[in-house]
Amino acid sequence: MHHVVALIRPPQSTFELACTAQVFGIKRSGLPTRYAFGVCTERPGRVATHAGYDMLVTDGLDALDRADTVVVPGWLPTGEPPSPAVIEALRRAHSCGARVVSICSGVFALAHAGLLDGRRATTHWGLADELAARFPHIRVDPDVLYVDHGDVATSAGAGAGFDLCMHLVRTDQGARYAAHIARTMVMPPHREGGQLQYSAPPHPGQIGGTLAPLLEWISGRLGEPLTIESMAAHAGLSTRTLARRFADQLGTSPGRWLLAQRITTARDLLESSDLPLEAIARRAGLSSATNLRRRFLNALGTTPGAYRRAFRTEHDDNR
Repeated sequence: MHHVVALIRPPQSTFELACTAQVFGIKRSGLPTRYAFGVCTERPGRVATHAGYDMLVTDGLDALDRADTVVVPGWLPTGEPPSPAVIEALRRAHSCGARVVSICSGVFALAHAGLLDGRRATTHWGLADELAARFPHIRVDPDVLYVDHGDVATSAGAGAGFDLCMHLVRTDQGARYAAHIARTMVMPPHREGGQLQYSAPPHPGQIGGTLAPLLEWISGRLGEPLTIESMAAHAGLSTRTLARRFADQLGTSPGRWLLAQRITTARDLLESSDLPLEAIARRAGLSSATNLRRRFLNALGTTPGAYRRAFRTEHDDNR
């Protein structure tokens, strides 16, 4: 069981906290429960929120000592630094091996703790200049959705917090497990961290009347040689219009979206089958084992064989 603990402070933004709780704290039918979720605060008791109600939080900072992942879901106002006790608790959790994650303004808590010095990080575009000015040792990237260093991760605004949490689940549990969670939340399963912040997360109503039929058509033909021209022709659009709709609704290009789906399919097959790499490459539409290895290494920083071995070692006992 992987323990996720959200560190909150008054007044707490409820949406950022809800992002974390929805991904890590919900038991879902047909899916093994692999996360335990909790909330802590520096002074246990009633915690005010920006939503006009208070929360009762019973756990203090010692809960971070038991966490595998610590999430700071916002830190407002950003001008008020964490207390020495909070900074020490974050540093201690990190030094003991916990992954420390921020959503939106939560990056300021990680910055005060020194966990981002010399590293690339992101936050909401409206806070990026402030973060860069106050913490010049951090390489602030104001454009991306999230940045994951393995032991420390940061996300942009609240919507990107969902993307980062889903990315972490995919890293921990694999593509199939993450896709199941995404379906229960009626969300797209994956947005790459390098996508631009101003590309809003799509929702069913936004995609439903335009790209949804095309995306379903593509998803059923990943093993076939698809081109931008063939996708545009199926949708009855020019390639330029298709590219614009992908950018507006999915925050990426048709080619990048297609490649991401193929890599996700390859991950799923590596996790769930004993198929050889050539067969997986063909089913995912990546043509050959050589191309699969190259694409996999560029996207995930590892090889298909190493991914399969690591995933089987870490997760077979839990299936």
